[in-house]
Amino acid sequence: MERRRFLGHIAACVTIGMWGFTFISIAVLLRDFSPLEILLFRFGLGTLVLYIAYPKRMGKTTLRQELLFAGAGLTGVALYGLAQAVALVYTSASNVSVIVASTPVFMGLFSWWLLGKRRPTATFFAGFFVAISGIALISFSGIRLELNLGGDLLALIAAICWGLFAVFGQKISALGHHFIHETRRSFLYGFLFLIPAAFFGDFHFGLERFSDPSNLFNMLFLALGSSALCFALWNFALNRLGPVTAGAYIYLKPIVTVVAAVLVLSETVTWTNVSGIALILCGVLLSGRKPRREAEVSAE
Repeated sequence: MERRRFLGHIAACVTIGMWGFTFISIAVLLRDFSPLEILLFRFGLGTLVLYIAYPKRMGKTTLRQELLFAGAGLTGVALYGLAQAVALVYTSASNVSVIVASTPVFMGLFSWWLLGKRRPTATFFAGFFVAISGIALISFSGIRLELNLGGDLLALIAAICWGLFAVFGQKISALGHHFIHETRRSFLYGFLFLIPAAFFGDFHFGLERFSDPSNLFNMLFLALGSSALCFALWNFALNRLGPVTAGAYIYLKPIVTVVAAVLVLSETVTWTNVSGIALILCGVLLSGRKPRREAEVSAE
């Protein structure tokens, strides 16, 4: 059991580490691509890669199982991706990053309400407020906070969708399929749900844009690493750790993004960043802390 949880923590760390670099790649691609184009190319290629890398057929599924996969694709790929992408058009990236960082709370609440898991403790919510304070310090350092009801509401919808995606992920993991099978089937449904948006949104194939090595590298990173690999590892982590413990790792994404910005974009680290990182780490430790009684049972 301890080995299973250890591997789950490793998978969560790798996933969050790569997801932290995602914003950097998106920032580079936005020079030549619209948010919808990035989303469709990213998950379309990611879906294709998963089927090529793991061509083994999935076992027989029922209608209920297919509905679970469709629900995961709808919430975790289509709605989450679209809501976050469109939110970035109407409000600042800082607003979006802070609001979407509330995701672990929705993961904890939905796992309690819909799956009958352990009710989130006061320590969990204390950790949330501490971590959000740190994220706000990093995100709003040196800028003026501006609220945009439409964009901020879309960012909140994205956080809720990811919380629901975690619920579908928990139900799917109980089916006994290989986690790559689970990921690629959810990706397929998510991509199918996204296709109609291409006819109404700002989407053009424009494949000549990939002649730029920077565009090609960053899109491949988003499709192969941030999508195909990371979503598979995230499903693995959810299965091993549960939505509350795995969700706490999401707070670490801004830390990785700060480090990535320093390494890739040559940005400077300020004391505000350092203070924010310290608060986030404290928040993660608080959110992931087990109640004393539960800890004693585990120790026995």
